[in-house]
Amino acid sequence: MQTTNNSLILSNASEIVTLKSKSSTSSLRMSDQDLILINNGSLIIQNGKITDILDYPVSNSNSPIPEPFTLLDVTEKTVIPGLVDSHTHVSFAGNREDELEMKLRGLSYLEILKQGGGIMRTVKATRKANLEELVERGKENAEIMLKHGTTTIEAKSGYGLDMETEIKQLKALRELNQKCYSTVIPTYLGAHALPPEYSNQREKYVNLMIEEVIPIISKNHLATFIDVFCEKGVFSIQESREILLTGKKVGLRPKIHADEIERMGGAQLAAEVGAISADHLLMTDDDGFRALADAGVIPVLLPGTPFSLMKNEYPSARRMIDEFDLPVALATDLNPNCFCHSMLQIITLACFNMQMSPTEALLAATSNSAAAIGLQRNIGSIEVGTQADLVVINAPNCKFIPYKFGSASLINTVIKNGRIVAANDPALITTHECL
Repeated sequence: MQTTNNSLILSNASEIVTLKSKSSTSSLRMSDQDLILINNGSLIIQNGKITDILDYPVSNSNSPIPEPFTLLDVTEKTVIPGLVDSHTHVSFAGNREDELEMKLRGLSYLEILKQGGGIMRTVKATRKANLEELVERGKENAEIMLKHGTTTIEAKSGYGLDMETEIKQLKALRELNQKCYSTVIPTYLGAHALPPEYSNQREKYVNLMIEEVIPIISKNHLATFIDVFCEKGVFSIQESREILLTGKKVGLRPKIHADEIERMGGAQLAAEVGAISADHLLMTDDDGFRALADAGVIPVLLPGTPFSLMKNEYPSARRMIDEFDLPVALATDLNPNCFCHSMLQIITLACFNMQMSPTEALLAATSNSAAAIGLQRNIGSIEVGTQADLVVINAPNCKFIPYKFGSASLINTVIKNGRIVAANDPALITTHECL
């Protein structure tokens, strides 16, 4: 998305959530002590970048920036970084809304799968969809996410499970990145499940990914990351290792679905292969946490997933933070079984069900989530020199995000690359010519 040559000034914010460090390349942040909360301050944005953070209101008369500029009064509002959703499945076909009633009747995921539901139902629909349909579905989801404050999205394939459809999904994500305001980062997840046509030929499918699909994806620059669902009954530790290392050799950085249902050593594998993140981690033990910490792997926690599966158990965020000093990140896991567009809702779940503080959860949804996709140098924080991806909240401070949960009016304005791209206030859109 292009930036504007004009300056944008956000003036007199009740609170600006920024960081102590002046360099977004420094170590990751986790606690209240890492924050600076500026009251009645202002932000100056030029050419899509934050150029100054002031601790006083700016007016037409005292602005340090020459005209032309747009002055946006954010009195009694809070300014936070644009939210970063570092684990999604944003582009797929079909829905599975009727499976909610099946879960309410007590059916397990495996029982739903046996009745024709679950991931294979989505695979069937996605294989039938054409490229344009997948782009449009992804665009619809991305636009909803933008209105909830998400300005950067990691998005996975994984609903094709054959060469043609996996490549089609990745091409859809590439096109989506060009058609929506949000930044879309593609991940190849061909190892999401064993396709039905290979149900008795596991080795053949693994070899297909390693020998044919991964080289094509790398050659055509269709993905940034490679991911594997390492889980009992899905892909083993050894299979996952082979797939991830093959991707790594051709420039795809590893991610891993680890220890979601059973403790298999997925966290240790993430550390071994140099993954940028290990995601889910519901069943990870102390050895796994220690391995992640020693290797500098970002744990991405997805509280929406156990919530949608009606589980009472959530990842051990408190122990990860307090005992292992891990920089926890958060993401929605948006998919047909966990159809959540809102990182604000995920922040709420992190506070209510994982005992994270509001500021810890906000850092996890911004700075640390940006690190989980390798973009912490440029997004996820309000610092001089970073990209001006910002959200203006209708609240006096950031603690209102989990406190005022479920409020459609919490988001006031979304700014991407220094431009206003979404706003709840119609007058704001008219006055500032929001695209």
